[in-house]
Amino acid sequence: MTDYLDYYSSNLEGYLLGKVRANFLQIGFLSPTEFFCIIIWKANRAKSKIATKLSNHPGCDGLDDAVRKLTGELARAETPETKMQTLVEKWKFALPMASAILTILYPDEFTVYDVRVAGAIDEEKQTELKRIANRTVFADIWSGYCEFREWVKKSAPTSFSLRDKDRHLWGKSFFLQLQKDIQDNFQNSPPDPE
Repeated sequence: MTDYLDYYSSNLEGYLLGKVRANFLQIGFLSPTEFFCIIIWKANRAKSKIATKLSNHPGCDGLDDAVRKLTGELARAETPETKMQTLVEKWKFALPMASAILTILYPDEFTVYDVRVAGAIDEEKQTELKRIANRTVFADIWSGYCEFREWVKKSAPTSFSLRDKDRHLWGKSFFLQLQKDIQDNFQNSPPDPE
């Protein structure tokens, strides 16, 4: 029986890191529902574009086949670098989404590349860390991502897991931005949707 509480937004990350990750580790691939829950968790707005890209991927017979092949390749990739390379070079994912997928499947090895987190790290490194996603050569993307991951590790309490370090820095960025918005009476924040 489907537990629809798993899909409630505040429960989604727990579902992904629990049931979806465990299923992936057990059978070596994800279903389209499991995979797109990761996509929606990272950036709901990207789901249609990614579905189209996967459906049209050479050598794949539709979306189900593409998701199974992609996630199967991730399961078989032997190193963190080859896992990232599979997503970035072969499947053409941008670093933020690739890192989100890998964070759910391998949370002890990966953290989500996010400009909000980069902005909460060291002030002197912010600009450099925010530009990593603009790199085009995989070796440069990978080395930049590794540097970002190391900054995440050392910018949050040492007792935290890598996933909690990411959450800590994201929360810090959110809190600091909210304080700035309140101080500015929300004059410089984007307008509320109608």
